[in-house]
Amino acid sequence: MPIGRTSAVALIGLAGSIVEIEVDLSSNLPSFVLIGLPDAALGEARDRVRAAATNSGCALPNRKLTINLSPASLPKHGSGFDLGIAVAALAASGTISATSVEAVVHLGELGLDGRLRPVPGILPAVLAASRAGASTVMVPSGNADEASLVPGVRVVGVASLRDAAIWHGGDFTPVVVEPIAAPAAVERVDEHLDLAEVVGNEDAVEAMMVAAAGGHHVLLLGPPGAGKTMLAARLPGLLPDLDPQAALDVSSLRSLSGLPVGSTLITRPPFEAPHHTATAASLVGGGSGVIRPGAAARASHGILFLDEAPEFPRAVLDALRQPLESGVISIHRANAVAHFPGSFQLVMAANPCPCGQYGAKDSECACPPTARRRYLARLSGPLLDRIDIQLRVARITAAKLRMSQETPRTSTVDAKARVSAARARTAARLEGTPWRLNSQVPGSWLRSRGPRLAPATTAPIDRALERGGLTMRGYDRVLRLAWTLADLDGAEIPTADHVGRALYLRRAA
Repeated sequence: MPIGRTSAVALIGLAGSIVEIEVDLSSNLPSFVLIGLPDAALGEARDRVRAAATNSGCALPNRKLTINLSPASLPKHGSGFDLGIAVAALAASGTISATSVEAVVHLGELGLDGRLRPVPGILPAVLAASRAGASTVMVPSGNADEASLVPGVRVVGVASLRDAAIWHGGDFTPVVVEPIAAPAAVERVDEHLDLAEVVGNEDAVEAMMVAAAGGHHVLLLGPPGAGKTMLAARLPGLLPDLDPQAALDVSSLRSLSGLPVGSTLITRPPFEAPHHTATAASLVGGGSGVIRPGAAARASHGILFLDEAPEFPRAVLDALRQPLESGVISIHRANAVAHFPGSFQLVMAANPCPCGQYGAKDSECACPPTARRRYLARLSGPLLDRIDIQLRVARITAAKLRMSQETPRTSTVDAKARVSAARARTAARLEGTPWRLNSQVPGSWLRSRGPRLAPATTAPIDRALERGGLTMRGYDRVLRLAWTLADLDGAEIPTADHVGRALYLRRAA
């Protein structure tokens, strides 16, 4: 039977499913029929594949080609199926080995000249193929380094359809073509920022170390020029390197977003800072066709920084409430649901009023009280309740500047060492539990018989809860902060001083 078969991968979020590509040749009038729930970009493969095959010197037969993508109920998006369709068609015509083609998973987009273009999402696609039992994957040469990051899979990088046909036993003379390279990775600027450059804001520096040690969310409130953005940009440098699974998640998310990955997994925590004009889809993910991860998903295992947070639309900010609570971002569509990691640290910076000068000692605020209330009310109560550290940051005065120049300041290297030691103590204490950071521990566990603190220690937050100054969620978050402060100080359990400092970090705004 003139049928060629091979495999490709369909991605929905970071999850991938093997798609069988079947090509049937018949003697009807020449045509190219593509079935199996393709989207518009995949539907255009009929023109790309025919032109690429002709210009590569391995033209498809002038007969009716019926291409079926199975399972037919699974949505298929993008141009990454081009290579699989082309080689399956050549196998059906007897031009190349059908047995060889059937044993390989093919991923890649064809140009009209027959060269293969790198496609986004190669890393999660090859990972899905590996988990499905595939042993060999053929990809564009521009994606070969990225695909090789998945262990246990033989990666074959080819520059053109002609090279792919030759590899599968086609009787063609090799023709050297210039491979289409993937974009080069760009070095991050924030890797060279030092915490010692922050002058005169010791409380804020300490708050950044607490946030890094416990994975806590942060709100920095203060006038323009107080150093809020400066502090947030230095927070990633305090975090330890990613573990292998987190590095794979971060690299896969970058690949799916079309960003360069390179030949090694990304080991440093990501830092995402979307503009305040961002939409909900650009922040949490979405889009037509392929569901792409948003800034919040790309910031997973790292930092999501929202500068001028009240300027974001309220609906956009509230879209973060569910990921902050569950650590998972779910994008629902009529025919699919995509899941992305959402375990990011949220850092928000906000001015205290529209003019930004309210509370500043060296300036006068011109905003009426109603305008100030409306401005900060854009940050909803349920969202703020999920923020562990809420710190007011003041401008530096000349006196503080002189004093800071005469005293040593904490550097990123020293702070990172202290954070790493605190995280090690946290991990040792939480050994045998599903949690590794204090911010992940549920309040019910902290209030259970084993780790429960003495009533004399929790007296300040007990009174705040009784008077309505803290919600139950806020109470639990102060407990988490207290444990992080104790870990930073090397204490076995939090003291009343730790609880008081935790309450200050929670309510200073």
